[in-house]
Amino acid sequence: MSTSALLTDLYQLTMLAAYDADGMSGRAVFELSVRQLPPSRGFLVCAGLEQALAYLETLAFDAEELGWLRGLGRFPTGFVDRLAGLRFRGDVWAVPEGSVVFAGEPLLRVEAALPEAQLVESRLINLLHFETLIATKAARCVLAADRRPVVDFGMRRAHGAEAALLAARAGAIAGFAGTATVEAARRFGLPLAGTMAHSFVQAHADEEAAFRAYCAALPGPATVLIDTYDVAAAAETTARLVREGLSIGAVRIDSGDLADTARHVRAILDAGGAGQVRIIASGNLDEYGIDALVASGAPIDAFGVGTRVDASADAPTLDAIYKLVCYDGRPTAKRSPGKVMLPGAKQVVRRFGPDGRILEDRVMRAADVPDGQGLLECVMRDGRRVREAPPVADIAARAAVALATLPDGAVRRLEPQSLTPSIDPRLAALAVG
Repeated sequence: MSTSALLTDLYQLTMLAAYDADGMSGRAVFELSVRQLPPSRGFLVCAGLEQALAYLETLAFDAEELGWLRGLGRFPTGFVDRLAGLRFRGDVWAVPEGSVVFAGEPLLRVEAALPEAQLVESRLINLLHFETLIATKAARCVLAADRRPVVDFGMRRAHGAEAALLAARAGAIAGFAGTATVEAARRFGLPLAGTMAHSFVQAHADEEAAFRAYCAALPGPATVLIDTYDVAAAAETTARLVREGLSIGAVRIDSGDLADTARHVRAILDAGGAGQVRIIASGNLDEYGIDALVASGAPIDAFGVGTRVDASADAPTLDAIYKLVCYDGRPTAKRSPGKVMLPGAKQVVRRFGPDGRILEDRVMRAADVPDGQGLLECVMRDGRRVREAPPVADIAARAAVALATLPDGAVRRLEPQSLTPSIDPRLAALAVG
């Protein structure tokens, strides 16, 4: 996604101007982490790294942006002129997308000249915060669905076009079976899935005419919406059309008591010789609603989720931070009450129990962890990615494996228990010093 270099906070530019005046361009280390999890979250699914790296690779001020900055009259002309040559030429370490992490663990580490590392703070948090937020919410839906497919229907209520696209990507990473957002499917190689709207039924003389027209117009098994008027009558019509040979693979219900309605529809379809037709439920669902439907034994084969997932309704933000931990070889730390940040470049080492579940995460000094043994991997050198971005399907496969390693308490829908990483004594001593 193309992003203007001006998509940042003003204080990034004012600090850069002051760094420029003081000649401060030494090597800086910043780390991005989540300080604490919302009470309703026991883990995070990392997402957004690909967009973050694309942003870093293409970061540059164009002539129009520089002219606008000059016109503000609040920056020295020489500083604005020097911005024309600013590029990100640093190194980046990150936890791979699809991994699970916990509060207090670095998701990403940036090492670059101070102005470069400082300027990118706002956009990096913006990208990694959003996709990690949505991927985590989506993963909870996937876990609640208990192997039933979940599909993203959230574009219309996402907070803007970029949010809709990135939410679809984050959902796919978490294990969603498809998205209804066509451009997200094209851009990220995701499966497309969708049904029809009530307006299609209303535009026809009756439901049978609507269902026949829909099936005739499109190849393959259709999914028809059966709760525009009378659900039972529409289910009986569907069963009759299936007996006649129309290719209907599923029905969708989107309102009312979804559990009772699904049971009634299932009975009608089975009795009418359409037992192979699946039932898809949607309508303000998220992990809590899905969990209740699954627990009730409702005969629902798949779920469509939208508003509550694309906006992460129960936990709409994460306490994501990007802090300077070393400058010019000197470890630095923030000591504000409640916001203490450990100094120095860090790495996370994970230990598993005999059951394959995560037993312990230990935050250590990066220098004390041999290459390849920590969660953070080098993903960028001198401003260029060290490898091509993996397909979303590969990231989703990693996420599925990672989710299976979570302790039971972390995946609970209500009052989850997150893992608290331990702090290596050598890192703790650095903080004291």
